[in-house]
Amino acid sequence: MATLYNTKFYHRDLSWLRFNHRVLQEAADDGNLLYERIKFLAIFSSNLDEFFRVRVSDIRQIKKIEKPLRKKLISKPNSVLKEIKNQVDIQQDEFGRIFKEEIIPQLALEGIHLIRHEDFSELQKKQATTYFEEILKQIIEISSNPSTKNHAVFVKNERLYLAAQIENEEFILVEIPETEPRFFVFPSEDNKNFHITFIDDILKFNLENQYSKKGKTDFFSIKISRDAELYIEDEFSGNLMEKIKAALPKRDTGQATRILIDPKMPNEFKDILKNALDVNQTDVVLGGRYHNFKDFFGFPNPTQKKLANEKLMPLPHPILEDCDSIFAEIDKKDQLLHYPYQSFKPVIKLLEEAASDPTVTTIKMTIYRSADESALNDAIALASKNGKDVTIFMEVKARFDEQNNFKWGAIFRESGAKVIYSYPDIKVHSKILYIERRIEGKMQRYAYIGTGNFNENTAKLYTDFGLMTSNKKITKDLKKVFMVLERDMIIPKTKELLVSPFTTRERFTALVEDEIALATAGKKGLIILKMNSLEDERMIMELYKASNAGVEIRLLIRGMCSLVPGIKGQSENIHIISIVDRFLEHGRVYLFGNNGDEKLFIGSADWMTRNLTHRIEVVTPIWDADHKKTIRELLNIELEDNVKARIVDAEQRNEYVRNSEKPLQSQLATYEYFKNAIL
Repeated sequence: MATLYNTKFYHRDLSWLRFNHRVLQEAADDGNLLYERIKFLAIFSSNLDEFFRVRVSDIRQIKKIEKPLRKKLISKPNSVLKEIKNQVDIQQDEFGRIFKEEIIPQLALEGIHLIRHEDFSELQKKQATTYFEEILKQIIEISSNPSTKNHAVFVKNERLYLAAQIENEEFILVEIPETEPRFFVFPSEDNKNFHITFIDDILKFNLENQYSKKGKTDFFSIKISRDAELYIEDEFSGNLMEKIKAALPKRDTGQATRILIDPKMPNEFKDILKNALDVNQTDVVLGGRYHNFKDFFGFPNPTQKKLANEKLMPLPHPILEDCDSIFAEIDKKDQLLHYPYQSFKPVIKLLEEAASDPTVTTIKMTIYRSADESALNDAIALASKNGKDVTIFMEVKARFDEQNNFKWGAIFRESGAKVIYSYPDIKVHSKILYIERRIEGKMQRYAYIGTGNFNENTAKLYTDFGLMTSNKKITKDLKKVFMVLERDMIIPKTKELLVSPFTTRERFTALVEDEIALATAGKKGLIILKMNSLEDERMIMELYKASNAGVEIRLLIRGMCSLVPGIKGQSENIHIISIVDRFLEHGRVYLFGNNGDEKLFIGSADWMTRNLTHRIEVVTPIWDADHKKTIRELLNIELEDNVKARIVDAEQRNEYVRNSEKPLQSQLATYEYFKNAIL
């Protein structure tokens, strides 16, 4: 287990690796259907790719900083990188074991045979040759005999290559094409047994035959992950949007943060490649025979068997699904939505109604990550074409979604909307929508405040809450937030909304202190928090203080967690679980006991320093009694999960919650909860 943590704070990056271990546990769980296990292998692989592109590159940049300042940022970056490599190697071994010893045999039992080129039958060899000659040969790129003596060899970021040594220090690099499916399904001879191979093996079979004239030639897989940071040197001068656009191509040429290689590659050839690719031994991670397991998201099932979960289709919202007017329903009562258990359609419908409603005068909205094709965004563009005063804040520093946000920003501008792009040194991460209507000469305001992005695609995969309200106090506060975004106000003096970086930390601290005061007075102190990540040391210290005062603290943390629970005199009253299941837990909920009159909030902010200090986040109170009851009951369901919940202990061992209670899988129970609500 990791050693780079102390009794107060678990290292954030090592904790993230423990989260990805929970993903790997789902791949290992034979209680999951076979293709669900394969999906979790793909998620694990995709997560790890991003980790090396983002977090490992950040640590390496810290190594370049002078030691006095470095100590304030992170301790012993070389030690951290070493421990990361140790943990990744352990997980990669487990990954390989699951795939080879469990997944492949289970596929075979279902009549699906994942074969290597060494196992091709004579007929399959002919089919592989035909596919290569007619399709692949025309599109592959081969770098023949690059010499390490003259220049370094460049390979593209996150692309797959096959490498083979010819003689001395000369070798071949073959880029595996992305225009063809990663998997090739051979025609079945009996409709009972199906043989599938990687496109890698089709290439290996043909290329090894092609180069065999020079002697035995073995091809091995390699892949490089490169630094994904854009490194804008000066965000405060010039046009930041243009600087980001100009920097995007650098991702493909950034410093290597990891090179994945086939462990069977001879050491001599490995050294030649390291030299040619300008990477160090610390960059080398021994993967398996194949890389880019995220391609298993599209692994074919040529059988008629149900080997994956049936989709839980989003349920209709009991009020908003078929109503004549979303505005009319919000006027009657606040409306709460919970994706993906409930449909995201009401949010789209709200914007479509706003686009065509003649009483709507103003629409303001933040967009952090947008879907590529989006009915919601189409409604925004229509609103501006219809003469509404539309203002959209596009966060173009949303990593890996910059290009898509640029695209939609241009579309909005063309339709007549005012588009504001990223500000220097701060991200706008809030999920907020503000609408004004003028009815009989009076202004009526509406707000939507959510925990997740305005994105139809992720709304089917991420669990999130959204509140629609016309409450005058909340809408007045939200208008101030948009005045800040439009630079008409410097500090939003909000009374009800918690807004980072202005009041969120202060208000949450005060709420924790209130629970401490209750516990100190002999009353019950209670804090329940659900979030993606918990990393901010000041807020963690507040929770330790509350624990020592006797406050009961229950945490639902999906990802990284730097808080160390269960330490006597520090955190023995803090209990943490993490749920990894078919949906990505993404909603942020904050509950404070308040001596029985519970205070409940939802919003976009994790308790990470970046969310509290370096981003614009919005957190709203939930006042409606029905909605408070719903969210509280949903929290209870998650806290009682004894199927997919893991205990986050001081060493983050990820042991499953197991007890004598009736099995409860919270995500399925939550779906049933909403299903029963519409019966």
